[in-house]
Amino acid sequence: MYFGKVLRGAARGTRLSRAQAIKTYFLFLDLRHKIEIHQMTGCVVECPIDEMNRPRGRQEARLRIPPTADQVGRLFAGWREELTICRKFAPAARNYTAAKLMSEVGLRVNEACKLDLSDIKWNLGHFGKLHVRHGKGARGSGPRERMVPLINNAAATLRWFIEDVWGQFGDDHARPGVPLLPSERKNTDGSAVRVGDETLRAALAVCAERHLPDWPDPVTPHVLRHFCAASQLYLGGMDLLAIHAVLGHAWLATTMKYVHVPGTHIEDAWIAGQQRAAARLKGLTR
Repeated sequence: MYFGKVLRGAARGTRLSRAQAIKTYFLFLDLRHKIEIHQMTGCVVECPIDEMNRPRGRQEARLRIPPTADQVGRLFAGWREELTICRKFAPAARNYTAAKLMSEVGLRVNEACKLDLSDIKWNLGHFGKLHVRHGKGARGSGPRERMVPLINNAAATLRWFIEDVWGQFGDDHARPGVPLLPSERKNTDGSAVRVGDETLRAALAVCAERHLPDWPDPVTPHVLRHFCAASQLYLGGMDLLAIHAVLGHAWLATTMKYVHVPGTHIEDAWIAGQQRAAARLKGLTR
């Protein structure tokens, strides 16, 4: 009745997500409280959604097409100019730095918020690395750690922020667990609170609306992550396995959804293939 009447006109994705939520809830009851419920009520826990009446279909993540490299460059150029006239320089520069890191090395917004100052490993690898200790887990695995190289000028972005901005938040750089991206708010001991993800999301949305008025869709931190994967890494020549490691995905199939190619990349690849075939044919006829 619920799916046939209440959700009859709902979108397919809504029906699938509600069905999964109900199945997960009954699985929890079955695993944790089945015996207790039977002793109290005489009823056996049984999920009402089975193979015969479950909603059909498969829910796919919505395709996110990021702005082009020129558009993202225009976004950050305008944002950078605003830093010279903004009322509160340090918070504005922090928001700018966080967004730059998302576009340069594909950090998730929650990962950026949880970084410590000590997570920057300047001497690792060719460019230095970020120790992402709170990467997104998969299927209850818990946080997945990874080391992210400071490519795409990310090292320069961080050095500027650390040397020229970070000290203005008034925290002690030697304190264990001091945040890389601090807030203006203070703890009771005078140390800085970590910036929240909503603060970074809101700042990005405002600047995108101001400097990319012709872009029809919202520019979110996850859109910048897609931009990093598709435009910065894949079109820059990085192979899929390396992109998979940078983004910290559990499955390679997830990474493949990030490297959708913009513009005429497919056509250019086809033309290049035809030219190679023609060159080989010409060599054979000789």
